[in-house]
Amino acid sequence: MIPARDPAGNANPDVSVLVVSWNTRDLLRECLRSIYLRPSSVSLEVICVDNASSDGSVEMVRREYPQVRIIANQTNERFVAANNQAIQVARGRYVLLLNSDTIVLEDAIGALVRFADRNPRGAVFGGRVLNPDLTLQRSCFRYPSVLNALLSATYLYKIFPRSQFFGRQFMTWWSYDDSREVETVSGCFALVRREAIQAVGAMDPIFYFYVDDDDWCYRFASEGWKVMFTPEARIIHYGGRSTRIQQRSFLLQLHGSVLVFMRIHRGRMSFILMRLLIGTFFLIRMPYWWLKGALDSRNRRSSLETAITYAIGCLYAFFSWERLLVNRTEVGRMLRDRKREKEQVWKRDPP
Repeated sequence: MIPARDPAGNANPDVSVLVVSWNTRDLLRECLRSIYLRPSSVSLEVICVDNASSDGSVEMVRREYPQVRIIANQTNERFVAANNQAIQVARGRYVLLLNSDTIVLEDAIGALVRFADRNPRGAVFGGRVLNPDLTLQRSCFRYPSVLNALLSATYLYKIFPRSQFFGRQFMTWWSYDDSREVETVSGCFALVRREAIQAVGAMDPIFYFYVDDDDWCYRFASEGWKVMFTPEARIIHYGGRSTRIQQRSFLLQLHGSVLVFMRIHRGRMSFILMRLLIGTFFLIRMPYWWLKGALDSRNRRSSLETAITYAIGCLYAFFSWERLLVNRTEVGRMLRDRKREKEQVWKRDPP
């Protein structure tokens, strides 16, 4: 058994590490092991939120890592709500969002904290994320916009990866070898200053999952905080282990979440253009997957399923965009409530 580094009586650890898990028991075990494997230069508490796993994840954590604080949900609350649960009880001066399918390398958490301490106007800090073969995994992005989505849909960034214009969405021209201010860092490994959370608020539950990190970073930046990256802290991220279980709904949710971001933070025309762009993205890719399914007998089923997913996505984007979302009922209600709140504020304090 690996002992806890932060004594149970320490009421003020430097970092509260938040790990949300859903049926990733073996990956979660390795993630926790990597956190506790080496002495850290900062004090930690680890909070694991389990979203109703059926693979024995909670029992494993209680048995092998009794020092970890467990929040065992009875239903799958998804990534954002689960992290907000942990944020409410976290005691650290920073919280670290850490995916369960990650491996912390060396003193990555300590390195990220030291970088954050040197940059007091920073709210969110990301580190270098690597694939299992130690190649770079891009984890900093530009905010969703019609221009960024259009350029990404053309795949010209793959032809001209060094172009700051064509590669703007994924920042393909940058090698992640220097510290700098960025727009968004991935929520798979993101250190967030508690003071900034108290000023701006926790993650927005309207997003459920996907684009939640873009939204949070955007809100911090709107209030004058910085979002920053440093290569000094490194992790390995396996990626996509939970999403593969429900590929269709997750793909549609991704595009639906982009539309939620546009609805909240961009103008009406940008929202409409993004709907048209997403619908067209699905539409022009359908024939390829229908043809591949017809000609490739070995991959026929998966190809046809992809084509069907694109057809559904196209129809939803053009005619009923909220149906892209797993949580469409809640999103509709939240958007209506926010609209009413704005109208009430406008009536009370007209411009």
